[in-house]
Amino acid sequence: MTVALLAGVASLPWIVPPIVALIRATHSTSLNEYSADESDPAPLVSVIIPARNERRNIERCVRSVLASRYPRLEVIVVDDHSTDGTGDIARAIAAGDPRLTVIHAPALPLDWFGKQWACAAGAAAAHGTLLLFTDADTTHEPELLPRAVNALFARGAELLSIAGVQEMHGFWERVIQPQMFALLAMRYGGTDHVSTTNNPRDAIANGQFILLRRDAYDAMGGHALVRDRVAEDLSLAQEFVRAGRRIALLEAMDYMSTRMYASLSEIVRGWRKNIYAGGRQAAFGGRLGRLLFPLVLLAAPALIVFPVVILLLALAGALSHIWLIWSAIVFAVDLAFWIALYAGMRGPVWYAPLYPLGAAMVLYIAIGAIARGQRVEWKERRYRSS
Repeated sequence: MTVALLAGVASLPWIVPPIVALIRATHSTSLNEYSADESDPAPLVSVIIPARNERRNIERCVRSVLASRYPRLEVIVVDDHSTDGTGDIARAIAAGDPRLTVIHAPALPLDWFGKQWACAAGAAAAHGTLLLFTDADTTHEPELLPRAVNALFARGAELLSIAGVQEMHGFWERVIQPQMFALLAMRYGGTDHVSTTNNPRDAIANGQFILLRRDAYDAMGGHALVRDRVAEDLSLAQEFVRAGRRIALLEAMDYMSTRMYASLSEIVRGWRKNIYAGGRQAAFGGRLGRLLFPLVLLAAPALIVFPVVILLLALAGALSHIWLIWSAIVFAVDLAFWIALYAGMRGPVWYAPLYPLGAAMVLYIAIGAIARGQRVEWKERRYRSS
């Protein structure tokens, strides 16, 4: 066996997974396939926006929802004990639009996470036969809600979620965010797999946008069902599938955008909250898989960085020729994967060569998350995830 062929065979464990991930990602259904025309009669939709210290985002989010083409909606902003004037901004908008109501979340019980408690408070005040839970850092296009409602009914689903555009404005957003969504793509593939699964472990929803039938939500126990889960969106989808209820996940890049984090510190804190405690819920292999999950979580970014380190050492003459060929093959395939991923996320593709830096940052975040275990800290609150 020649040196080049040996290096090529040895590279397969590194180059096959990204290729498979790209192929699986193509199996997705777009919200574009569903009409924006209103149904007759159009059911009332209650849009519930939990908001804790969202001064930076709340006005853009609320005004985008109120600009919806959907004819019958009420919007409920749940001010979750904000200290930055979030509620004042929302109430100023409500003064000019009777469809918007601002309520205060009751005092947080010890066994609840804050977001779930705020969502439950919003649901208790809602009148709609459909409930939409959406995050304050989202921006909605006018056709988003009518298309989503039509898709929910067309698919016979009781829970519908979407994957929109992730806004990436700063350097670290552009370096780290694609890494995180690549992990999700490798785990779940395209939206069609999620929409058709009967295995709760393969179910996921995007908490930035979850549309539910009110009767199904109430029958399942509402957010009380996932009150102490760090990834409540993932858990909600899993519980619906476990109960034999139909869910749907659709691609909606043209209709919703989200800027999750605006600084490196926000990125680190946000993903440190989710990546371990939430990731264990989706681990393969039951109890053993959850036990081994920390190793998997550390291995994923480490295996991305490793070939780049080998390539640099080989180029410096510290390693043999076969190592140079092997690492060059892996680097070329990985770079093509990241270029395709950035293009798919509508991000700047010239950031793709920085993927080793992004992977190193994910490794740093993962180490911190594992060290914290099930202890979670977010927006000046501390929890322990179940």
